[in-house]
Amino acid sequence: MTSEQKDTLAIRISRALADRIISGAIEPGTRLRQDHVAAEFGASHVPVREAFQRLEAQGLAVSEPRRGVRVAAFDLREVREVAEMRAALEVLALRHAAPHLTRAILEQAEEATRAGDKSLDVRSWEDANRRFHTLILAPCAMPRLLAAIDDLHATSARFLFAAWRSEWEARTDHDHRAILSALRAGQIDAAAATLARHVQWIGTKPVRTSSGGTREAFSIVG
Repeated sequence: MTSEQKDTLAIRISRALADRIISGAIEPGTRLRQDHVAAEFGASHVPVREAFQRLEAQGLAVSEPRRGVRVAAFDLREVREVAEMRAALEVLALRHAAPHLTRAILEQAEEATRAGDKSLDVRSWEDANRRFHTLILAPCAMPRLLAAIDDLHATSARFLFAAWRSEWEARTDHDHRAILSALRAGQIDAAAATLARHVQWIGTKPVRTSSGGTREAFSIVG
């Protein structure tokens, strides 16, 4: 197997595991066993180790001496950190994007908001929510900034799925509509302030663990 093939396999494995971790299919604290993952993907331990390293770099896994690699846990402090980072970076992107937002883009963003309002499960709501944010921020044309925001959205999704993957109620997103209204009126400061407040709101609810107990789960719902 060439170095390029190993890299490709490592990327494929890391993406598959990341999707499971983000969706909550693999819970925080779960041990990631090299032999099991290697068998599942028909791989040697080399690309599996590289995949684990990618997960660690993304903050999705942690390596512990003599205990192997586990899915990273998170607490309220980490959720708040991500929320504050999102607020700072998304406001920066919005201010650069605002002069380039067309009527068509704003209409697409409103369609995404309507789709989110009608969502009956957390996965479809998260897709619609991320589409809204992407639409209004992408015109900033700052790829490094957008890549950082995308990583934070993935982390936000993990928090969200951990709390709400088993229960979800359709909701109306008034903040999205207020942001769109301000942007259409050319009120960039108002749109930025609403966006910052919006992504810093943290929801909490008790969830059942695989052992049958309960724990408080925190997530960014915006």
